[in-house]
Formats: sequence, C-alpha cells, structure tokens
Amino acid sequence: MNELDKNENYSNQTFEDIKHINEEGIEYWYARELQLVLNYKEWRKFENVINKAKESCKNSDISVFDHFVDVDKMVQIGSGAERKQKDYKLTRYACYLIAQNGDTRKKVIALAQTYFAIQTRKQEISEKEYSSLTEDEKRFYQRNLTKKGNYSLNQTAKNAGVKNFDRFHNSGYKGLYNGETADDIAKRKGLRYREDILDNMGSDELIANLFRISQTEQKLKKDNIQSEKEANKAHYEVGSKIRKTIKELGGTMPEDLPTPKKSLKQLEKENKRSLKKK
Repeated sequence: MNELDKNENYSNQTFEDIKHINEEGIEYWYARELQLVLNYKEWRKFENVINKAKESCKNSDISVFDHFVDVDKMVQIGSGAERKQKDYKLTRYACYLIAQNGDTRKKVIALAQTYFAIQTRKQEISEKEYSSLTEDEKRFYQRNLTKKGNYSLNQTAKNAGVKNFDRFHNSGYKGLYNGETADDIAKRKGLRYREDILDNMGSDELIANLFRISQTEQKLKKDNIQSEKEANKAHYEVGSKIRKTIKELGGTMPEDLPTPKKSLKQLEKENKRSLKKK
C-alpha cells in the first residue's frame, strides 16, 4: 500500500487543487499532475490507463481529441539542459474515464471515480431541477454553458478562417443587440474596464446569447463557411434572426433586460468567503 493510501491524506479538494482554467473559462487538468494525485509512480503505466480511457471515449462515439489534448512541455534534466516531456490537457470527462480505467485497488481511484462522476452529473441538469434553482444559480448554470459554447464556437470559427475574434463576436452582439458591440453593452451596463459582460447578465439574457452561440456554430458548419468575412456575416445574421424572433414572440429585447446587482465574479468571491468562515 502506498503512503497516500496509508494516510488517507486526500479529499475532493485534491482534484480541485490541480484544476486549471483557461482564458475562456474552460476547466482542464494536466495528466502529469493527475498521475501524481492518483499515485502512479511511472508515466509509462499511467499512459496505459490514458490509452484505455481514450478507447472508451472512442467507443462512445465522442471525439478523443476534444477531451485528450496532446501538449509538450520543456523540463530541465540537469546542468541547464532541457528536453520535451509528453503531457495531456484533460477535460473533466477525460479524467472521469481515466478514473474508470484506473487501478481499483487504490482508494484514491475510487474517490476520483466518485468525484468526477458527481461533478459531471452536476452539469447535466434536468428541467425540473433547473426550475427549482434561484435566479443566481440559474445564472451560474447558464454562464457555464456559454463558456463551453464560446470555446466550441471559437474552434469552429478558427477553422472557418476567423483571426480577429473581437470583430467576429461583435458581429453577433450587433445582430442581437440592435447594433451594440461588447463595449457598448458594457458601457450601458455601467461596467468597469474589461469586466465580463456575460458575468453581468441575468439568466434570460444568457439564454438568448447561448442560443446565438450554438446557432452560429451550427451555421458555420452546415454552410461550410471558409472565410472570415462570411463568418462575421453569419454571426450577425444569426443574432438578428434571434432578435427578430424575440420581438415576434412579444419578449423583452436583450438590451432592456435588467442587469443583476452583482456580477457572478462577486457572488463567487462572497461564496468563498462564506465557506471559509464556516
């Protein structure tokens, strides 16, 4: 039995401690760091587990490349010399599959299976569960979906030839918000410089933007768009059509929806402070 299992010196927080979040707000884990937490001394043996997890992913008709991203790191090997070291960026789902294919004799593997299964389930909420959430909880849920949606949209837009992503996203905002750019929206909401506009939207406004994001991605793929100009045009058209639909249904225009008193970042900080006090 290894030292970590002997001491039982681990908890759900262990996996949170090695979690990373990129600029788009997407969470990920490095395989090398997960290897240590899961008590695999040899990379060779842990990579065997990763390969089994990849196979499970493939057998579920889910893109392996979306969940197991190859990355090379330069590490020092002494005397100032460096060499490339293989690693992976893993999604939560990839970590779950790794835990499912890990050595079940390790107590930490059972903990990982439970942790990643529960956390993955939390992101798959039913309509009944959603209706019982508070407005702020709905905001957090919808914001998480828009982060994932924007990440996926950015990948598709990049493949379509988009290089200026500010212009691309502003095209969508202009369509949905009657000509307003992201900066215009921020000013209207009275936000500070570089404060995230999506963090300062209510759940209904986030839903409208999530629809814009998902429909734009589908259009880029369906129409096989291959130029930045056409991608920007498509994003604007989708935003405009969603705006028109809201109007025809007698809904509230996005710019007329109230801005929450507190941003999600503020609420997050308050929640952390509250947990620390407890």
